[in-house]
Order: sequence, then structure tokens, then C-alpha cells
Amino acid sequence: QVQLVESGGGSVQAGGSLGLSCAASGRTITTYAMGWFRQAPGKERDSVAAIDWSGHIAYYADSVKGRFTISRDNAKNTVYLQMSSLKPEDTAIYYCAASPTSYRGTQDPNQYKYWGQGTQVTVSS
Repeated sequence: QVQLVESGGGSVQAGGSLGLSCAASGRTITTYAMGWFRQAPGKERDSVAAIDWSGHIAYYADSVKGRFTISRDNAKNTVYLQMSSLKPEDTAIYYCAASPTSYRGTQDPNQYKYWGQGTQVTVSS
């Protein structure tokens, strides 16, 4: 079993920046693809970014390209999401997820087995 704990959420004004962290425990995630997803009220959970096991290949939703950066530190069993130029529409609960099967990275939520509890990000205009 893998436990994922997100941190770093909060409130920020439009145009600001926030950094999220996802710490994994229970098992090393070195060979796992990792992803960040978000869910706004009344909407489905959508992929924000994903990264392969090595950290060399990343995928982004069109809505966040150029503004968000996903990265990982396998030595620390941690994944990060740096968010800049935030917009009110980025307001959502952000979830970290781990996929033990899609080591190359995937934006398909069905490929993720382990999920964190989520952290709230609120962007005010």
C-alpha cells in the first residue's frame, strides 16, 4: 500500500503562485508514474499534470501549460506541482495520485491506484 499526503494548498490572488507537495509513504514510488488531478465544485476530476517514473517526461492539461510544472524527487519519495500565474478557474481541490502500472506516465485517472486526500487551492480575482 502507498499512502499519499498533499500539502501546500491555500488561498492566493489571481496572478500569484503556489507550490504543492505530495509525500508518499509505505512503499517507494520510484517506478510509479505520478499525477496531479483537480476537482472543482460540480465538476468532474480532471488531469492537471503527470510525470513518468524518471521525471524526464511530463504531460500537462492544455489549460495549465506554461503555468504549471510537475517534478519529482525519487530520493525523497515526493512529487511537486509548482503553479504560477494562477487564475480563478484554477480553484479546486488538488489530488495527488500514483500509478504502479503506467510507469511512462498517463493522464488517465483510471490508471491510478493510489490517491491522496486532496488539498484546497483557492484563487481570488
